[in-house]
Amino acid sequence: MKLIATDLDGTLLRDDLTLSRRTLNALRIATEAGAEVVFVTARPPRFVDALATDLVGTAVCSNGAIVYDIATRSVVSSRPLGVAAARRVAAALREAVPSVGFGVETGHHVRYEPSYVLRMPEDAAAETPVAVLDDLWTVPFVKLLAYSRHHSADFMVAAAEAVARGEAQFTHSGGHGLLEVSALGVGKATAVTALCAERGIAAHDVVAFGDMPNDLAILRWAGVGYAMGNAHEAVLAVADRRTLTNQEDGVAVALEELFNR
Repeated sequence: MKLIATDLDGTLLRDDLTLSRRTLNALRIATEAGAEVVFVTARPPRFVDALATDLVGTAVCSNGAIVYDIATRSVVSSRPLGVAAARRVAAALREAVPSVGFGVETGHHVRYEPSYVLRMPEDAAAETPVAVLDDLWTVPFVKLLAYSRHHSADFMVAAAEAVARGEAQFTHSGGHGLLEVSALGVGKATAVTALCAERGIAAHDVVAFGDMPNDLAILRWAGVGYAMGNAHEAVLAVADRRTLTNQEDGVAVALEELFNR
């Protein structure tokens, strides 16, 4: 394998958001064997920065909207979500799911209206409340976040597809009631495909790891796709292979087998 594309939450990271010594060692073995490791996550660059002492190389962040160089802490490329599309999605969703609240992810900050009540402890220093929904559209952003505490994330994706199909890309990464909305054509697989094209790497030389619906496309695209033992049922249904859970260092176990260590 020439490239390893791995999700972070629920995949490479343990539940406490740390990297085990075994996982770090397995990544070292893979890179010493000539494979490039690319971290492919729904998280923004600032989350990757918090892990920078353990991670090196390239990160595909915000579900493919941002390609990020970890060493220089710089954005290599970005695909923002257009304001017009975000407005249409928000209007359609608010009518379909009255309890929904909205926020936007810029890559550096989360901005949110009063009805967006989700708070992530790791984002506390990056939160920016705004007075009304229209204030969300005043800065460029890569993701629209739609949250309802009364519904599952699967429900939110289905609702968005029902009322706004064709306006944007809809997925989720496991947060209860949290829908993630990107520009059409943006996704983890799209971003990694472009990276591989730049490097002359074919899909059959890529191994991917993931656990949530936002990983589905890249697991299908990669030559070998591993579902984590703790993965969403939709991921377990399509992946070529299954490894142990993130708590059991499932990525490390698979890499040790792949690289005969």
